[in-house]
Amino acid sequence: MTGESTSFGTAAAEHLSPSFPDRAARGTAEKLRAWQVEALEVYFATEPKDFLAAATPGAGKTTFALRLASELLRRRIIDRITVVTPTEHLKNQWAEAAHRVGIRLDPGFTNSQKRHARQYHGVAVTYAQVATKAHVHRDLTASSRTLVILDEIHHGGDALSWGDAIREAFDRATRRLSLTGTPFRSDTAPIPFVAYLPDRDGVLVSQTDYDYGYSRALSDGVVRPVIFMVYAGAMRWRTRAGDEMEARLGQDNTKDITAQAWRTALDPAGDWIPQVLQAANRRLTEVRHSIPDAAGLVIATDQDAARAYAAILQTISGEEVTLVLSDEPGSSERIDTFSASNRRWMVAVRMVSEGVDVPRLAVGVYATSAATPLYFAQAIGRFVRARRRGETATVFVPNVPSLLALSTELEVQRDHALERRLKPGEDADYPEANLMEQAERDDKASEALEQEFEFAALGSDANFDRALFQGDEFGAYAESGSDEELDFIGIPGLLEPDQISDLLKQRQRRQSARGSKPGATSYDVAEVRPQALFRSLKEQRTLLNSLVSLWSKQTSTPHGMVHNELRQTCGGPAVATATVAQLQSRIDLMRRRISSPR
Repeated sequence: MTGESTSFGTAAAEHLSPSFPDRAARGTAEKLRAWQVEALEVYFATEPKDFLAAATPGAGKTTFALRLASELLRRRIIDRITVVTPTEHLKNQWAEAAHRVGIRLDPGFTNSQKRHARQYHGVAVTYAQVATKAHVHRDLTASSRTLVILDEIHHGGDALSWGDAIREAFDRATRRLSLTGTPFRSDTAPIPFVAYLPDRDGVLVSQTDYDYGYSRALSDGVVRPVIFMVYAGAMRWRTRAGDEMEARLGQDNTKDITAQAWRTALDPAGDWIPQVLQAANRRLTEVRHSIPDAAGLVIATDQDAARAYAAILQTISGEEVTLVLSDEPGSSERIDTFSASNRRWMVAVRMVSEGVDVPRLAVGVYATSAATPLYFAQAIGRFVRARRRGETATVFVPNVPSLLALSTELEVQRDHALERRLKPGEDADYPEANLMEQAERDDKASEALEQEFEFAALGSDANFDRALFQGDEFGAYAESGSDEELDFIGIPGLLEPDQISDLLKQRQRRQSARGSKPGATSYDVAEVRPQALFRSLKEQRTLLNSLVSLWSKQTSTPHGMVHNELRQTCGGPAVATATVAQLQSRIDLMRRRISSPR
């Protein structure tokens, strides 16, 4: 810690908490949170050029960063500030937060201006804006002593060009503060201004200077606890090969079947989405009994789905739904209007997933195909900001293994590792990949098949499967719209965590008393296969597909036609649900065909 006085004289400092680090003054109403004071103490103990602070979404990274900027301005260590954000909306959000503490940032700064007006302390720009003309920001940074705040610094690894641009633009900054609210993705793109050290295996791992995780934030009352309402259901679809498939979402399926069932569930033309939205709307109504301004957010995969979900929700709720589509003109204004209103629902694509602050969000529907730890943590972070004690967030998720794993591991922090070693069975091309995206890449292996047939969702329905809370599971299968479902989605929205656990246990006991046991499989379409049989089936499917591919090349016959002919000749269902004997019969036939002279 430096020896100079730390009392603040600027308007910015006075608006924030008591003067740092004067411990005697911290008892006033406007004090910083304990973790923010602690992080500031860590920073000023050494005053490094680069500092990486990781704090869970909703913890108050912006307040911490602006307090640090105020102190650096007061000490005349810096003269100006540049804030770099992932989206256009966040530029405005940072500028407004800075204005409240007496710091003036220009969110409308463009690359063509080259210099900001003298009445501003600095600018707020996006990563994409910096990447477009890095030399403009390099010159601006070098023109005076600059603090660069890199919000959600992991975006520096999104593309090699972005990382290079950030390094070029801000290498000459006086100080750099990097912020992140999520675990870094595990790829091999180094992020500028982040320190890496080898772990026991010699893999370079990112190093944070201060870390404030979800678990600690939850115990401090800084964030809300989250109840995950898990929904399964029966799915029917037609594959690109022309086969009609049926499977349960959440059943012990292969990755490609899981991906296609998930894709079917998210189709707005089916019944799964309307039934889940109906349940989420009922949950929001229950929450609003104790939190009158509580709101809900549906996160969609793309704009077409978002529009369809909004139309469904408007019919269900009987109220206008706010629709936010990426960074199109007016999106920021719509978010701000929604945040300040009493409207029930907002539907968005990816824009609201990161950094956007709408504190009244209390109910969410995760209706997107994204499944990386980074994206999931950011999305859930939209619902966890605590405003008063006892508030609880509820997020509805499909029964997809990767999502459930992320739900139960919400408190696990992951570093950004370079030269990462693959786990057994992990695909080097897409580590931690989105299941649906991976399945679609695999489908494109056969261009003839792609042209001949298209994936089509044929039907779906939803059922409550279980509730996840603080690592425990509660409840079992319940029909959509039933009293058993209402038992779980009707839990009051203002309870202490231990009260929530007790109530979930009571609801589970009541459900069991009615005759439905957790884990019952009477509603499954097919029985769960033993592991050995699963391996055998997988090997047979792979072999059959290889033989079909070979025959297709020899005869110029589309894959789908070959599979359909095999089904007609040998009998049985589509490949994904065929038995060992049925698959072997088709394999034998294909071997005879290929080995026989034409």
